[in-house]
Amino acid sequence: MHRTTPLVTLELPLRSNPLSPVSDDEDERPVKRFYHYIPLCLAVSFILSPHPSVLIVLVNHHLKTLNSPLRFIIHLSCIYLLTFLAFSSLIVCIARDPGPATLEDQGSGQNDEDADISLTEALMGGQDQSLGPGRWCRKCQSSRPERAHHCSQCGRCVLKMDHHCAWMANKCIGHRTHPAFMHFLTSITLLSAYVTCMSGSALWYAFTNPFEMDDRTPLHMLFLFAEGFVFSFVIGSFLVYHIYLISTNQTTLENLSPFLLLRYLPPLPPSDDGQKLSNPPHEDELSFRQRSLIKAAHGYIRLYDIGWRKNWAQGFGWSRKWGWLYRLACGGGSRGDGRSFPRNPRADEMLVRLATELVKIDKNT
Repeated sequence: MHRTTPLVTLELPLRSNPLSPVSDDEDERPVKRFYHYIPLCLAVSFILSPHPSVLIVLVNHHLKTLNSPLRFIIHLSCIYLLTFLAFSSLIVCIARDPGPATLEDQGSGQNDEDADISLTEALMGGQDQSLGPGRWCRKCQSSRPERAHHCSQCGRCVLKMDHHCAWMANKCIGHRTHPAFMHFLTSITLLSAYVTCMSGSALWYAFTNPFEMDDRTPLHMLFLFAEGFVFSFVIGSFLVYHIYLISTNQTTLENLSPFLLLRYLPPLPPSDDGQKLSNPPHEDELSFRQRSLIKAAHGYIRLYDIGWRKNWAQGFGWSRKWGWLYRLACGGGSRGDGRSFPRNPRADEMLVRLATELVKIDKNT
């Protein structure tokens, strides 16, 4: 008796969740290559690059020229303390999970048009209209908590996702790493400002007393002053922006994408001549006046702004007695579970007014 061989063999992939749909790239995340760590290596090199010149300036200027061991010890201690703090928070951002949105935390491929938005898509104005806040992520095939977003580069949903940072080993900044990220920005800004002031005073002394110093040390002073000034301005500006975001309880995604408000709109009021907009409305359905209204309302409707004191307590508060020491050392993570957040008591009323105005403009067009 001959055994017949089928012409076609169907091989179905095994799934961890039998209720989830079959996907060729299920349970596969984007693999990090060596070039993904190049920005991190550059960041570490930028932090370490001024230290040879710092030692040369401190030794030649404060020890040999000024003969002041006390100033030498103070400057050396402050610079290396700030460097240690910067590296401590950098390690936390790299080693700690930014916030898993699900227990299984399963990610899929990157080419899914029905997934949640990324930072680039937010800047371009695109969004997945079928997914409301705290509902479902089709890419992860799991529920998506409030303020969580799917990162296409990480292949997963992140709790209270702020942005995807290539400088942090190509990882996201989220609920559990945002305070550490703020700690890193603050440490780098203070370190750069301190080096700028220290080298600037030494450079001024070199110009006013040219015969008391060798020819090469002023070059190191000039290098430190220029590098410190540039990093103080660049990183300091980024730090000021994030201080504003924390004070108003926004993430970078929420601040840069005004059309995220469409997800939180209440049901639109009925119209006499028939509803032209979807419920909730899609961004591509909006007219120019409606889009302008959304952008204007975005500056006033802050869904999670509960006052700057409570906003900072939500991000940097601690429950233990000496918890502030941990915050000073490495920043730590935000309070709460990252899944539910108190709302601005005025936000619902303002969203109702916004929905009404959208319908009024829709009638006149």
